[in-house]
Amino acid sequence: MLEQYLQEGSNLLKTVVGLFDSRDQAEKAVSALRGRGFYEEISVLAADKSKTGDTGENKGTGGSIASGVSTGGVLGGLAGLAMGAGALVIPGIGPILAAGPIAGLLSGAATGGIAGGLIDWGVPSERGRYYEGKVKEGKILASVRTDEKKIEDAAGIMRKNGAKDVETH
Repeated sequence: MLEQYLQEGSNLLKTVVGLFDSRDQAEKAVSALRGRGFYEEISVLAADKSKTGDTGENKGTGGSIASGVSTGGVLGGLAGLAMGAGALVIPGIGPILAAGPIAGLLSGAATGGIAGGLIDWGVPSERGRYYEGKVKEGKILASVRTDEKKIEDAAGIMRKNGAKDVETH
């Protein structure tokens, strides 16, 4: 009985994941999501370029996400996601910055990396590895975990604000 309840309960939540090329895009998307009533459901994840020798490749895209965090900018500026925000070191990826529910998920599953954390949210392992690789390359991953009634709204907002590879799981 309890197992059936847990299975049914877990089917009510879905995850939408998307990638942003710049922190400006990610900030706009998070602001728009908050404007539609999404708050605690939003997670943001990015490589911490300040710890890996950012070469300035982010010029023209609003700077590195890490520079925004260190000055109270991007994760704090991503509409109050500082609650639960933190820096983690993921084996094979290096230092990352995470905000929202994904921060706790990843800190508990650091050995599984980003892909392992996304699997816990229903993202297939192959797609989780894809997203992990993109974060390692410097993309910003944003996700919203919410009930299936609101998931398409979240996906649409992400797409309108420049997210690529937007998928719902």
